[in-house]
Amino acid sequence: MNVRSQIRPAARRARRPGGAAAVSAVSATTAPRRGRGRPPRVGGREALLDAALTLFAERGYHGASIPEIAAAARMAPASVYRHVASKDELVNLVFRDAKAALGAALAAGVPTTGTLRARFDALWAALDRFAREQPRAFAFLELHHHGDYLDAASRAVELRVLAPIAAVVQQGLATRALRGGSAPALIIAVWGAFVGMIRATRAGYVAFTPALSREVAATAWAAIAGPSAPRATKDSP
Repeated sequence: MNVRSQIRPAARRARRPGGAAAVSAVSATTAPRRGRGRPPRVGGREALLDAALTLFAERGYHGASIPEIAAAARMAPASVYRHVASKDELVNLVFRDAKAALGAALAAGVPTTGTLRARFDALWAALDRFAREQPRAFAFLELHHHGDYLDAASRAVELRVLAPIAAVVQQGLATRALRGGSAPALIIAVWGAFVGMIRATRAGYVAFTPALSREVAATAWAAIAGPSAPRATKDSP
């Protein structure tokens, strides 16, 4: 085939009305691709973890499939396994990342000294900020059951995150400022109150307002405070 004889008619057609578009269409199918026309290469590890967090938060572990997560991360399903060996490994990575972020927020927001009530208020405020600023992470962590797939490393992170809460409770028990009972029971009372508030707001029963958060905090404090503890105030936390 005479290549020049093919190129010259194409060049002449390019000078005719509508000819340039036709040549461009031919060139797009014959020229080296170099990525033109393909989706941007955003499907890396961070994109995978972000997509997994979104879908796990919305649907839970069992409701989100690897092909759906891959599509959200803009990668082929097979490419997921370049980063993780299994869906279990993926969900544990997402869990540890989100739990570590929550732990950092609590560690930064809860002072290690001060009155029990001040530390309780700081703890509640830190939870409130995290739930507002990282709603996907909080929804994934606290609104789904994780027991059937968490590995030892994820459970260790979870225990570390509870440390600031446990420290506040231990202070209250040591000073008799909290009601008698075990530390786990008191932690469950506070944690359950906060998570219950978030569940109710996500379900649309109430709006997640600062006023609601203060009211629930005051109720949680009243539930665990002993006779010698300072009373909840209208402006706390």
